[in-house]
Amino acid sequence: MDSAVEKAVECMWRRYGEALSLEELADSAGLSRFYFARLFRDTVGITPGRYLAAVRVAEAKRMLLESSIRVTDVAFAVGYNSLGSFTNYFSASVGVSPGRFRRMANAKAFGPPSVTAPSTPAGTIAGTISLPAGLGNARALVGAFPSPLLQHPVGAAVLVDVPHGRPCCYELAQVPVGTWYVLAVATAATFAGDQQQDGCEVLRSGLIRVRVSAEGVTSTAVRMRRRHLLDSPVLLALPDLVPRPSRLSGDGCPVATPAEALRDVVDG
Repeated sequence: MDSAVEKAVECMWRRYGEALSLEELADSAGLSRFYFARLFRDTVGITPGRYLAAVRVAEAKRMLLESSIRVTDVAFAVGYNSLGSFTNYFSASVGVSPGRFRRMANAKAFGPPSVTAPSTPAGTIAGTISLPAGLGNARALVGAFPSPLLQHPVGAAVLVDVPHGRPCCYELAQVPVGTWYVLAVATAATFAGDQQQDGCEVLRSGLIRVRVSAEGVTSTAVRMRRRHLLDSPVLLALPDLVPRPSRLSGDGCPVATPAEALRDVVDG
C-alpha cells in the first residue's frame, strides 16, 4: 500500500498552501479516513498532519532561501493565516526564526546544531555509519532526536566524514536517558568511472528507535541510502554538508565532535 501513501504525500507537496483535511488526503490515496491515518503512520512514522506541517516548513525554508519574498507573504503562501503561528512553529522546528534563517543562510553561518548539556542521567549512542555503493566521500550529520522528524531540538549531534567504500564510526555522547530516534542526513560526492566528481547526492537514513540508559552505550548501525518520496522533510537548520574531496584516512574512527566540526566548516 506504499503507492497509496505516496499519492497522499504527492498531494501534500502539490497543495501545501491549502487547508487540506484528513478526509481530502485520504481521498487522494483512495482510502477511508481511519485506515489511511493508520497506514500513513505505520508507513512513514508520523501522522499525516505532522507530515503536512513539515512540508509547509520545508517549503517556507526554500522560499526564504530562493527569493526575497517577505516573511509574512511566505507564511500565507504555505498555508498559515497568522504570522505569529507560522513564526512560532518555524522557529520551534528549524531552531531559528524565519528572518534569522534567511540572514544566516545568506552569510553561510550555520554550524552544527546547539545541544544543551543534560541535567539528568545520560548515556551514549555509538556505532557505524555506511554509504550505499557507487558514491564518493560523504559528510553526514548524525543526531538523536525525540521524534521521527529531523528537526529542532536535538538530544545530541555529530558531524562525520564518511569515506566511500567502507563504514566508519560515530558517537553521540551525553544523550539523556530515554527513547530517541537516531536520524542522519548526508551529502555524498558522485563518481564518474573511478574519479570523485564535484556533483553531490543527498542521502538519508531510515528510522532507528533506541533506548538510552544511564552511563550505558547503545550500539546501532546507521545505513545511509538514497532519498525516496516518503522521507519526511529535513527541518533542522543544517551546516554545509560538503564532502571532503581528498582520500580519508582509514586509521581509527573519524568522528568529529560538534566543536571540532564547526571549526572544519568555518575554516575548511
